[in-house]
Formats: sequence, structure tokens, C-alpha cells
Amino acid sequence: MVGKIYFSLFLLLSISYFVKAQSFDDGSGSGSFTQPQPFLYTINALNPAARHWSLNYSGGYGQYTVTPLGFDGVNQNVAVKGYLGNRFTLFATMGIGFGTGGNTQTFQQAEIFKDFIGGKSASGFRFGTSLGVIREFSNDIVALSRLNAAYENAAWKLATNVRVEKAFSTVRDKFDVISSFGILRRINGQLFGGVEAVGQDLEGLWESETEGGAKVLVGPTLNYVPMGSRLSFSLCAGPIYYVTHSTVTLFDSAVRELPSNTGFTIKFNVGFNFL
Repeated sequence: MVGKIYFSLFLLLSISYFVKAQSFDDGSGSGSFTQPQPFLYTINALNPAARHWSLNYSGGYGQYTVTPLGFDGVNQNVAVKGYLGNRFTLFATMGIGFGTGGNTQTFQQAEIFKDFIGGKSASGFRFGTSLGVIREFSNDIVALSRLNAAYENAAWKLATNVRVEKAFSTVRDKFDVISSFGILRRINGQLFGGVEAVGQDLEGLWESETEGGAKVLVGPTLNYVPMGSRLSFSLCAGPIYYVTHSTVTLFDSAVRELPSNTGFTIKFNVGFNFL
């Protein structure tokens, strides 16, 4: 299983190198504005340079992990992201997970983003919100909304989300708050490197929490967008820390005892602009 993951990453890097060899890179960083999704967990509306439709393929592998930080096993996702006009963006994804216990589960999500501040130029600051719905790997239906902000220029990419989820289940938290932050710095040409962090159920730091306790993912991330190419690549990996363990663990599925081990996940995304 792990060997397949390493082979997939090797293939991803090989394709990236081939595309780079076929692409013209003027070193200006302008090509990076056209990518559909620079971060793996922190999602934002499209900027004016990226106002097209894209197909995104992502995959990952996780151990001792929970949704949405990762999947305990191998998962693959296909997503469509596109500009609807008037600073609206559509994001829709579906995925399948192959669990370490031999189980197979599916996942679907649809979300509409709207920028209210900025969003009229490729660089600079943008701020907006979103509404959406998820059917999780556990089959729970979840409504979500998020506040999202981003800042981009030729050398830096910064983005943050504060995501609020409401699961339509009596054994789940009334609301879940998931915060994420990503920062990328241009390393060379169109290659960017940085860090992405995600925090879930952080209310477990100060109160009893029905979904196990606070969880934090922090890991390095890479992003590469060859000049003159329709492709873009992102990669993130890191440990998952279970900061607290709630004593309220009465149910199975999403409401459960958290793993006692520190988790780990690795995730990649390949985006293709087709319109």
C-alpha cells in the first residue's frame, strides 16, 4: 500500500518535471495566478486570472486520521471548480476511500463561494464566504459555510478559512468549527513552498466535546504551476496531533474515541484548466 503511494508521488513529480521541460518560464510568477487550487485544505474563490473551469484530481493516504483531516487508508477524489460570474465560484467534488480494514466509502461535496471584498484583480487581498453541503464518508449529511480570505502576489500566497459545519445527526456536535491557514513563498520560478495548518474541534481545549476532542494538522506544502501549461500541482503531508481526548465518546462512526497514536496524512492535487 505504502509502495503504491510512493510510486504515485514519483509519477506526479515526473509529470511535473516533464511539463516544466516543455513550458516557458519567465520567472515572473504570473503563471501561478491561474491555478485553480494552490492549497490542499484551505479553499478560496477563484481570482480574475483563474476565471476558467478546471478538473482536479487528488489522492491521499492516512494512518490514525479522521475526516476532514484525512482518510484512514487510501482515498481518491475528482473535483470541478469554475467561475460563475460576478465573483461567484462553484466547487464540487466526489471521492472514494479504501479503508485499511478493507471497507470502501464514498464522499460528495458541493459549495458556492462569493468574494465581497477584492476579487477584481489577480493579486491583492480577497475576502468572501460560501455555502455548501457534504455527504461524508460516514454517510452523515452536513451543511457548511465558511469565511475565507486570501492574499496573493508574485512571491507570496496566503489563505485562511474559518469553516462552520452543522451535521444533521442527533449524536453529533451542534456545530463544528474547522480553521485552516496556508502560506506559500516562491522558491524558484513557479515553485512555491510553505506550510499549511488545520485545526478541528478546538473547543475541546476548554470544554467537553462529543466528537473526541481537539485535532491539529501541521505540515509542509509545495505548489508548482508551469508557465504556459494548463496543469498545476500541490502536495501536503504532515502529522495529526490529537491534543485532547473527550470523555464523551458514547457512539460509533464520527462520534468516537480518537486514536491514541499521532496520525499522519499525505495528500496531492493535480489541476487541469480545460476552459
